[in-house]
Amino acid sequence: MKRVLLLALVLGGCGQGPSTVIADSPGARLEAAAATAGIIADPDAPLQGSWARDTDRVCVVGTDRISRIGVSLDYGEDQGCAASGTVERSGNALKLAFGACKFVARFEGDRIVFPVDIPAPCESLCTGRASLAALTVDRLSESRSEAATLRSSTGKLLCGN
Repeated sequence: MKRVLLLALVLGGCGQGPSTVIADSPGARLEAAAATAGIIADPDAPLQGSWARDTDRVCVVGTDRISRIGVSLDYGEDQGCAASGTVERSGNALKLAFGACKFVARFEGDRIVFPVDIPAPCESLCTGRASLAALTVDRLSESRSEAATLRSSTGKLLCGN
């Protein structure tokens, strides 16, 4: 009888996942409040839109999984980069492909960060001493129509049809 009672007590505790405890923990409540207040970025935020920092510009048009992406860096006097390609989102990883130039960038909800080490084929997308390495841009807008209007310094649409 004691074994049956002990087994019933042990099995009675099964099925109660720690998620209820964790979801209502002080840390979880703090994270939720910070996300609501906009202090931390929403990792599920849409990727589509216009992104910029200084003279660096990025456009993303399409679904959240696979989209068109364009990049324009213009530092004047033949110093810049222009590229059009695709981006595939997998969580916070962004797999970018500009022809032979392929690498993984990071999506932080309100910011896109390119890696410091960019593959050699990416050099052909830039002139002078400009590089796509460590490019970081912040969200300007989630507007598809605004993103589709980004042009290179030569006037080529980077995310348009």
